[in-house]
Amino acid sequence: MNIERLTAILREAAAKEIMPRFRRLDEGTVRTKSHAHDLVTEADEASERYITEAIKAASPQTVVIGEEAVAADPKLLDTHFENQTVVYVDPVDGTWNFAAGLPLFAVMAAVVQKGEVVAGVIYDPLGDDWVMTERGCGCFQVFPDGRMLRQKFADPVPLDQMAGTASASYLAVDKRAEILGNLAKIHTLGAYRCAGHEYRLGAGGNLNFMMYNKLTPWDHAAGSLMMIEAGAHVAHFDGTAYRPAHMEGGLLVAGSKDSWDELRREVFTL
Repeated sequence: MNIERLTAILREAAAKEIMPRFRRLDEGTVRTKSHAHDLVTEADEASERYITEAIKAASPQTVVIGEEAVAADPKLLDTHFENQTVVYVDPVDGTWNFAAGLPLFAVMAAVVQKGEVVAGVIYDPLGDDWVMTERGCGCFQVFPDGRMLRQKFADPVPLDQMAGTASASYLAVDKRAEILGNLAKIHTLGAYRCAGHEYRLGAGGNLNFMMYNKLTPWDHAAGSLMMIEAGAHVAHFDGTAYRPAHMEGGLLVAGSKDSWDELRREVFTL
């Protein structure tokens, strides 16, 4: 799947299916899924349908797996596509923000071949710009006029000067208090309820670390490759490399291996 065509599809979906519904969601167009804070809206479903159909029209042999399709049929994630190109799609990343009228949401897609992420796009419908990457080619912020800015993860700093994001919601209850207490050792902590914008912040050099525990490929496949291409050290908590098929084991991103080790030892004591 050509990355430029994929980006164009995400932009089209946002213009036609997402932005006309932003702050205009009628009663009954927002539902809960697994819990009260796990939402799906009419925009998520319409955007995913548009993206899926457009990708299949442009590249019939490509397998498309979207977040809402998996919500309807979880067995999709158990299917093996070793010899096919797979595009994982998050049609509205940050649905909670979107449903609340907060201007912090994104559209994401990752291209996976033989189990490895080879390209990814995170599109911001409000800014109409995107961060894109291809394996071995760097990570760039791209604007509609064609301008491109190479992205670089922040240089390492001491622990007490670090700013980062951490998603504590999916930590085991018996560990959550410990980890949240350990986070007092760092300078600034954020959680934006939108992995897409957190990865964009990391790519742009605005974060020193990122931590996630729940790993779904539409949330992390594109962003993990972007962080690597922007110069960060990216690994599961046990130090192994991230792969889209890995949905457990957590994910920790830092500016260097030494910073990663320090965060793992001093903060994320899982």
